[in-house]
Amino acid sequence: MRLSSGPSVLMTCIAVVFTAAPVSAADAKKPNIVFILCDDLAMGDVGVYGQKLIKTPNLDRMAAEGMRFTQAYCGTSVCAPCRSSLMTGQHMGHCPIRANREIQPEGQKPLPEGTITIAHVLKEAGYATACTGKWGMGMFHTSGSPFKMGFDHFFGYNCQRHAHSYFPTYLYNDDKRIELEGNEKGGKKTYAQDLIADDTLKWVRSKKDEPFFLFYALTLPHGRYEIDTVGQYADRDWSNLQKTYAAMISRLDSDVGRLLDLLKELKIDDNTLVIIAGDNGSSFSPNSEIGKLFDQAQGFRGFKRGMYEGALRQAAIAWWPGTVPKGVVRDEPWAFWDFFPTAAELAGAKIPKAAKLDGFSLVSYLKGGQAPKRDYFYWELHEGRSIQACRFGDWKAVRNAPDADIELYDLKKDVGETTNLADKHPDLVAKAEKIMKEAREDHPDWPLRGPRQKNKGK
Repeated sequence: MRLSSGPSVLMTCIAVVFTAAPVSAADAKKPNIVFILCDDLAMGDVGVYGQKLIKTPNLDRMAAEGMRFTQAYCGTSVCAPCRSSLMTGQHMGHCPIRANREIQPEGQKPLPEGTITIAHVLKEAGYATACTGKWGMGMFHTSGSPFKMGFDHFFGYNCQRHAHSYFPTYLYNDDKRIELEGNEKGGKKTYAQDLIADDTLKWVRSKKDEPFFLFYALTLPHGRYEIDTVGQYADRDWSNLQKTYAAMISRLDSDVGRLLDLLKELKIDDNTLVIIAGDNGSSFSPNSEIGKLFDQAQGFRGFKRGMYEGALRQAAIAWWPGTVPKGVVRDEPWAFWDFFPTAAELAGAKIPKAAKLDGFSLVSYLKGGQAPKRDYFYWELHEGRSIQACRFGDWKAVRNAPDADIELYDLKKDVGETTNLADKHPDLVAKAEKIMKEAREDHPDWPLRGPRQKNKGK
């Protein structure tokens, strides 16, 4: 069954014209929209979610001034498909990218020609659009180039493999390579996030008088784990990895703070929605040196590349002074594929039927209203073997291979997914199996497969 975002948006079919509209007085009143995506940020990394050792004052302040979510779900638990879900408004049963797939010498499997993204729709509605940080959905010569997916400006890494280095020999400004000679020849090294953060703020400042959409795709705190200085953690009795990881989280936090401060300085904060989230759960096992010291798991099971809550639930905060209520914590679930219809409604934009959205608008929810009602959430992933999960009400089902038994958990009573109740509820297992079948469209690139050699990926 295909979920829709309601007749109010999907009854209208329009031809998407990928040209910037002139800015008008009406456009200027449209809210700016910023989505900050943090690569591998775990719920347990953030102070307001319970982290005691790593300092995140800006994210904590953002939550105090806005709305924090306890059940925000990513698109799936690795990078490229998660980002594709965010951009297309589709869950993994329909999304054109459902796993990391590398292309040599640089890049990933691109979003296919004809894909409609939220950037397309917002650009058509008169928004300036930019992606800074990391793209990972198609190199510039492919159908998945950010410039073919609705963005006016890009700065950072296109390839997510290239983004593993925080001291790279080059970055991209739009589609032009910027050589970082010090990193290549052993001179004064440049930390890539310095340039990315500066370009992000420069772009926002340049667009302050018109509506804009910024996809700020931070690479922090993804490994390889590198930082120019461990700063406040230098004297801690920790390993180098632990100090570096903590410093990367705090650097992420400070750069988010710089952006929020700029919005206030420009006096556009009360007309700007900022949402921040991780793109999957922690990369670390709870038994690792990072997982143990920082207690990242926070009671959840699993981590990156899995289907349990520790892989799928995200630290997520919405901030919009005067519109999003202050200091509110919401427990109702939502997912990345809800962002597309949310942003479109805020912009007063028309969504073409060809977009085939799975998400629901969160506009009323963000303003303190009820969460949208839906039949289920659905995820899958094709890294090594195909795995699936779905949630309906408080019930969560996980299948860790196409021929594996379905596991069933009651999230209301067992958020840690410790007790498999499948044997006690065969009717609910049957319902989950039906959802897993009906939610997905078969695709030759994403067949349901058992264990096989893992693809090289992020």
